[in-house]
Amino acid sequence: MRLGVLGAGARGQEAYGRWMLEHPDRVELAAVADVRADRALRFAEAAGSHPPVFSDWRHLVARLPELDLDAAVVALPDQLHVDPAIALADAGVPMLLEKPAAPTSAELERLAAHCARTGARVAVGHVLRFTPFWRTISELIHSPAFGQMLTLELRENIGFWHFAHSYVRGNWRQVATSSPMVLAKTCHDLDLIRWLAGRAPTTVYSVGSLTHFRAENAPDGAPEFCIDGCPAAADCPFNAPRYYLEGLADVHGVPVTLLTEDTTPQGRRQALHVSDYGRCVYRSGNDVVDHQQTTMTFAGGLTANLTASAFTGRNTRDIAITGTHGQLVGNMETGRIELDLFAPTAVAPQLSAGIVTGRHTRAPMGHGVWTIEARPEGADADDHRGHAGGDDGLMEAFVAALERDELGRDPVLSLDTAMDSHRMAFAAESSRLLGRPVEFTSAVGAAPGPADAAIGPAGAA
Repeated sequence: MRLGVLGAGARGQEAYGRWMLEHPDRVELAAVADVRADRALRFAEAAGSHPPVFSDWRHLVARLPELDLDAAVVALPDQLHVDPAIALADAGVPMLLEKPAAPTSAELERLAAHCARTGARVAVGHVLRFTPFWRTISELIHSPAFGQMLTLELRENIGFWHFAHSYVRGNWRQVATSSPMVLAKTCHDLDLIRWLAGRAPTTVYSVGSLTHFRAENAPDGAPEFCIDGCPAAADCPFNAPRYYLEGLADVHGVPVTLLTEDTTPQGRRQALHVSDYGRCVYRSGNDVVDHQQTTMTFAGGLTANLTASAFTGRNTRDIAITGTHGQLVGNMETGRIELDLFAPTAVAPQLSAGIVTGRHTRAPMGHGVWTIEARPEGADADDHRGHAGGDDGLMEAFVAALERDELGRDPVLSLDTAMDSHRMAFAAESSRLLGRPVEFTSAVGAAPGPADAAIGPAGAA
């Protein structure tokens, strides 16, 4: 398969591109577009196939007839997803579109309508459903022994260091230049809820704010850049030199390369004096929420709750689901799941990805409890890279669908489901801004709503 890549950054080159380079028998890198020539050339050279390199995605699209692409990966910055996706759809080129597919509800509906008109074949970068952990969760809750699912609680533990890097200092710190945090970060989680529920919600209610990372919370005497002698450096959990110089001393890829390409100690120190990644977290001009909770109701009685917080000691996800005949709890980082089945004759279902590692009973009824491990060998659970095997899993599914000529018909890669996940995020942000529940619709429409409005500091909403 001849693939073009639009955007050779962390996702285009180091996530999806990494899979491509590891499978030269199935995929050929046929073109690269990136505004940074050094990054695009490095990716092209790593491929060994000497593909043409373009400084603008438009230049690549203009050469589509001669490039003869089988598909493309769109991994440009969030604000630049819709127009290239529409251009590829017009050219009949199938694509993997990195999430979020669009930064506003109006743009999402413009894209959805265009894909419907052109019959575009699109997969969206919701990678988590392709991990062994979440596949196993799906198999367990949809087994007859679990009964009807009634409550779903998903906790997105962003990790205090990761939030500071990406959502205070980094590319997703402002709504106007990226998107609301509920979309930029937790659209993965909303996609999981939509996928596990098997249907879209009927109502959405969300609360949250930017509470901590604000200028008024800066320590007395804190400079603009941490490295310039902050008096609170020893006690501040978010001190930039401690993270990039010490905590990531042995890391020479993402996220350090977002700070500087020169990952030597000297290069890092120089960058910390001028880069946004070296700024004080209380003086970074960020306006996205640092914590948010969203509750959804579904037809049939199911309720779901999503909690996202910057203030966690781990970067992982926790899940708890109850059904009429069972309960499960799990942690994505460890891959460990505990399943209770209440019926005395119940047995755990056959699993395609998870492994049953133990069984015991629980008082007072003596019902069965199974422990299950579901994590790919050698996978990196850190959200900076790998997504616990999800990045590789999505690329495998995408290329396999291309090979079978089934992209657009494969239900696991359903564009409609992905669109619902985004609409859930926009509904949540609208609810947060309005201060009340909102009804969910699978066609938000092109008219801007509260989530499209100019948004100031999230704590003021």
